[in-house]
Amino acid sequence: MAIADLRREYDLGGLNRQDLQADPMAQFNAWFAQAAGARTGSRWRAVGIALYKAWHALLGHAPPDVNAMVLATATTDSQPSARTVLLKGVDERGFIFFTNYDSRKGQELAENPQAALVFYWPDLERQVCVAGTVTKLPVTESEAYFKSRPKGSRLSAWASNQNTVVPDRKTLEQRWQEIAKRFPTEAVPLPSNWGGYVLAPTRIEFWQGRPSRLHDRFRYARQPDNTWLIERLSP
Repeated sequence: MAIADLRREYDLGGLNRQDLQADPMAQFNAWFAQAAGARTGSRWRAVGIALYKAWHALLGHAPPDVNAMVLATATTDSQPSARTVLLKGVDERGFIFFTNYDSRKGQELAENPQAALVFYWPDLERQVCVAGTVTKLPVTESEAYFKSRPKGSRLSAWASNQNTVVPDRKTLEQRWQEIAKRFPTEAVPLPSNWGGYVLAPTRIEFWQGRPSRLHDRFRYARQPDNTWLIERLSP
């Protein structure tokens, strides 16, 4: 089958203005809970989603990472880049994630703190697009999250000089083993070049797939007084 012939209808449901919450973060949390499997929404929608997931389970398809998001950044001369990272928290400040500060995304965020996120949940036929300004989290907050990670992941944060060239896999594994010997106990400290960011949204769009590509799409735009203007957009 040709790539151009790959298509499907979106028919699980719709999105109406009266169904939206006034606060986009509350709306996001509601959608995220549904993507994570919370029993919310109408009975028939829940049944449809359950059947869809059951069918994919029978086919042996692994469930997606519901907290996976595409993070788009850009340099000061407008050269964009994007990659998938994991959302690790949502609060009144915005969307939280962690990474190596020396990575390409870290370097670009240091130069240009404007960034965008995209969440896509195919099981629900939904997408959320976010844009805003990124700042670093306090070190104490990064330390608290770092301590919650499995030890292997903490060692990898030390072993990986993210975005640098390595000659082969063996070199990377040897580096990890050296770090493991350096920190033989559970007490692995936070690297100085690793930590968290929070993206404070200025715009959030909620997209719900609909039949015939006549999708539902709503935009929340932050106003000067910090209220949110909600508008329906053409799909």
